Amino acid sequence: MPTTERVFQIFKELNQIPRPSHHEERVADYLCQFAERLHLPYKRDKENCVVISKPATPGHEGADPIVLLNHMDMVCVGMKNPLSDPIEAYVENGWMKARGTSLGADNGIGLSMALAVLEDDSIVHPALEVMTTTNEEDGMSGASQLSTDFLKGRKVINLDSEDYDTITTGAAGACLQFHRIPVQRKAAPGGKRRWYRIRFEGGLGGHSGVDINKGRCSAVVPAWAILATIYNEYEFDVASIKIGEANASIASSAEIILTIPSGEGAEFVKQQQEMMNEWLREEYGDNDPNMHCTIEKCEPQETVINPEALEALLTCLEQIPQGVVKMSEVMKDTVETSNNVGRIVTERQRVGDGTSGMADHIFVSTHTRSFIDSEMKELSKDIANVFEACGAKSETIMSAPAWQEDQESDFLRLTSDTFNDVLGWRPRMVAMHFVLEAGFFVQHYPGIQMASIGPRIVEPHSTSERVELSTIEDIWKVLLEMLRRLA
Repeated sequence: MPTTERVFQIFKELNQIPRPSHHEERVADYLCQFAERLHLPYKRDKENCVVISKPATPGHEGADPIVLLNHMDMVCVGMKNPLSDPIEAYVENGWMKARGTSLGADNGIGLSMALAVLEDDSIVHPALEVMTTTNEEDGMSGASQLSTDFLKGRKVINLDSEDYDTITTGAAGACLQFHRIPVQRKAAPGGKRRWYRIRFEGGLGGHSGVDINKGRCSAVVPAWAILATIYNEYEFDVASIKIGEANASIASSAEIILTIPSGEGAEFVKQQQEMMNEWLREEYGDNDPNMHCTIEKCEPQETVINPEALEALLTCLEQIPQGVVKMSEVMKDTVETSNNVGRIVTERQRVGDGTSGMADHIFVSTHTRSFIDSEMKELSKDIANVFEACGAKSETIMSAPAWQEDQESDFLRLTSDTFNDVLGWRPRMVAMHFVLEAGFFVQHYPGIQMASIGPRIVEPHSTSERVELSTIEDIWKVLLEMLRRLA
């Protein structure tokens, strides 16, 4: 049986190519060149999604074609410049990790497996379509805009699962929204002032779907808490806010720069820093023990935001739910509905064609998930209404439907039997509180069936992301045996 050596080589090649969401052109080039080197036909659409086809192993032409599905983008955490910063992977105690950044195992390992299958003619398989989408992590625009004739296969092995002992048979629907609160900047106040940088750091962060019920501290919460606390106690102005790393992640850090009159400085620092750290220990000490607050002097800023914009932000964050909204009554220990505020940042955006200047605003992203599509849509609408009532403009970036596979289907039974015969145990079949592209594939390609499997990936979407090497070996064996049986 072919080993995983080539899988790891391909993964190393992928990690030399910057691939944040919305910037997958170079990865798409790599995939097309990969197909050309193997003399395999491929298609590339306007969203840079790529499908590479490979004929069935001789003698197996009569079997139904199989789709191997992955996405080419990754959530880039810990990178100052995701378009150029390298990923330095290393192995420690049976796990592959990255130094200071996310690893890209989600979904780079699955993609590497699919490409390794294309390359190895000793593997027995039906006709294959290796389908790789774009922007899965931040809007799913690649999957949502696929043409109905892009794929022929109706049986899909999705290699984007992170739970090694599980066949993912369903996923929550999700709605990603961007909200922009208008800001009128003004000159920073004069006179004797003290400038401070408030930081919340050390949080675990994590995936805003699968980690949402683990009691972790979203940096949005203490950032809101400290601003709300000092709102009626101090005369202060805020120059900038930067919270969170990615729209699909639980915020692990926050930075607020503000100014107060000089006479209140010493009391402000001591009182607020001690109070916030005591509260963080009490509230999150067991689940997120390293989240902490520091308040330090910093350089003066030239401008501050108008108080009305800050009031609007505080009002919105107070009124919208954050974290778990509802647990499922039919799926044990499974979150049914949730909402996560991924990023908040004061930023400037060009108006129109750029000739009209720049518009200031506070940007807020919300990611709402639910297994009940109607609940997801209703909660998303309620959140947008809260922001719009405060003068913000809300935009729906992505609305992906929930997906549920028939767990009694022949395809899923074959998948489970293969695990049992190859590894000696049967995986669980569960629906997960993350969003997969499956909902769009079901919409585009009637009759499609999907089984989602993958190695054990821990802490995706964070600098602690890691993949267990032995589980890559096991999933590789399962994949090859599944292809043989399907042939």
